[in-house]
Amino acid sequence: MGYEDHMKHALQSVPCAVITVSDSRTVYTDESGKLIMEKLRLGGHSVVDYKIVKDNLAEIKGAITASLENSEVKVIICNGGTGIAKRDVTVEAVCPFLEKRIEGFGEFFRYLSYEEIGIAAMMSRAIGGVAFGKIILCLPGSSGAVSLAMDKIILPQIGHMVWEVER
Repeated sequence: MGYEDHMKHALQSVPCAVITVSDSRTVYTDESGKLIMEKLRLGGHSVVDYKIVKDNLAEIKGAITASLENSEVKVIICNGGTGIAKRDVTVEAVCPFLEKRIEGFGEFFRYLSYEEIGIAAMMSRAIGGVAFGKIILCLPGSSGAVSLAMDKIILPQIGHMVWEVER
C-alpha cells in the first residue's frame, strides 16, 4: 500500500486534547492554546479537553495521564516548556509515557523553524510519539511556532497518524 492509499484512510475528524504548559498563562491570555484549538476546529477536528498547567513535572504528568485515560482523546497536543530553560520540563514529563517516538516530527519542526528564525531553532526540543495508542505532540509555546507546526505538520498529517496508530 503506497502513501496515497494510506492517505485515503486518514481520519477526517480527530478528537484532541490541548495542554498548555506555562507559569503565566491563563484561559484569557493563552494565545497559543487558543490558536491550536481554532486551527483544529477549522480543520474539521474537535477539542474534547483543554488544560493549562504549570511548568511542573507532576502537573504535566497529571494532565497527560488524564488525557491518556480519556477514551475520547486520540491526539494530545502540548504547547510550552520545550526549550532549554530550567523551568522547561515538558519533554522530561512526556518522554516516560512514550512507547514509540516520531523522530521526524521534531526534526521536521526544527527544519521548518530554521527557515523562519535561523539557528535558534536548534534550541527547540519539540517531540512527538505514541503512548497507549494515542499520538502526543509537544510544541514550543510561541504563537509563531504553534502556527508553523499546526499548518505545516500537524493538520496535514493528524488523520493519517491516527489511522496508522489504530490499524
